[in-house]
Amino acid sequence: MAGMFRRSSPLPPFPPGAVLVGGAARDWLRGVAAKDFDWMVPDPAGAAHLLAGALGGSAFELDAERGYWRVSAPGGVQHDLVPRPADVEEDLRRRDFTVNALGVLPGGRVLDVVGGQADLRARRLRMVSRENLHADPLRAWRAARFELTLGFRLEAGTEAAVREVASDLAAGRLPLPAWERVRDEVHALLRSMDAARGVGRLEELGLLALTVPELREGQGVTQGGFHHLDVFAHGVEALHQLIGRFPDAPVTLRWAALLHDVGKPRTLVRDELTGRASFYGHDKVGAAITAQVLTRLKLPGEDVRHASALVGAHMVPLPATEREARRFVHRRRALLPDLLAVMLADREAARGPMSSDASRRAYARGIERVLTALEEQPSPPPPLLRGEEIMALLGVPPGPRVGEATRALAEAAALGEVGTPGEARAFLLAWAAAN
Repeated sequence: MAGMFRRSSPLPPFPPGAVLVGGAARDWLRGVAAKDFDWMVPDPAGAAHLLAGALGGSAFELDAERGYWRVSAPGGVQHDLVPRPADVEEDLRRRDFTVNALGVLPGGRVLDVVGGQADLRARRLRMVSRENLHADPLRAWRAARFELTLGFRLEAGTEAAVREVASDLAAGRLPLPAWERVRDEVHALLRSMDAARGVGRLEELGLLALTVPELREGQGVTQGGFHHLDVFAHGVEALHQLIGRFPDAPVTLRWAALLHDVGKPRTLVRDELTGRASFYGHDKVGAAITAQVLTRLKLPGEDVRHASALVGAHMVPLPATEREARRFVHRRRALLPDLLAVMLADREAARGPMSSDASRRAYARGIERVLTALEEQPSPPPPLLRGEEIMALLGVPPGPRVGEATRALAEAAALGEVGTPGEARAFLLAWAAAN
């Protein structure tokens, strides 16, 4: 079995008594360079310092109680070292999938106790055992992620077991994994170029209902007009369109594209005579739902706010003139250019009867106007008057009125209507008289 695979990637130096396990062993057999190495060694501390010295990295203790160490090496490569168990083969039999239950010994000899090499060759994802999946239900999400990112296919019995885990989780017969762990698996899936198919796979396996049930509310909610898909499928297609155009889009932006219409089912109103659907306010409702979803998944607060704001703003009209484009940039600068990416993905995912080449070209021109205005003014112009000067000029005390005047003046400066302190004073006096 040793010559079965192309092993183009060199192995790192083996610490004394080490066994390389997990994803790095799997990827070496596939001829794929690994970034994360998992080692079982008799002396993790000593091995970590040896590796750090050999690789030009740094070693530090991860968990003193369990004896876990980590080495950070150049190029973003990471080595985790844990104590070698008395029975390595038994440890491998407790793992999730056969392709991850492989060990590599010094010299490249492979330790394969559950047929992982045959499954690698067949590009098949097979569980080590049903009991192992139930022992850690997160492995159900991992199955979907590995199927997508490795390009393997779930073996029929394993797929049935994953569905069973999802059913047991939904019924409360198994405890839900920590949300941070679920988030990490979903994010690994969302970062894939084929993330849209991955979302569909989560749905097929019964895992989407456990992860983002709000998204599923759009199933069967038809829209008409510009749309040819129901709300759920449209969100998935928008994610696909986003990644196709912006393959380096960060995960926060991918969430915004996927969830941009998540508020539609809760705002749906159908005309009794025509049956036409309307979703007034779905952007604002969707922003609130997005915040709930991403907070539940333990994303950082800044990411939650950004994705929620993108969803809340995705319905703003694009500018028809250069002046409107400058106002658009001024009012939504913090969301750009991400907002344009979400809006473009939304439009490109809609191919209903009202959609046409002409409407898409007009939409593209609006986006181009915004990008041009953003390029011309990449940062807001410096303030022309201080708050104290505005209060003295208008004869008002500190309060909301000063804030309103400051914002009005900042927008006028962004639009090019004022450019000097004198023009700013004249503008504010006229503004105060009219407001």
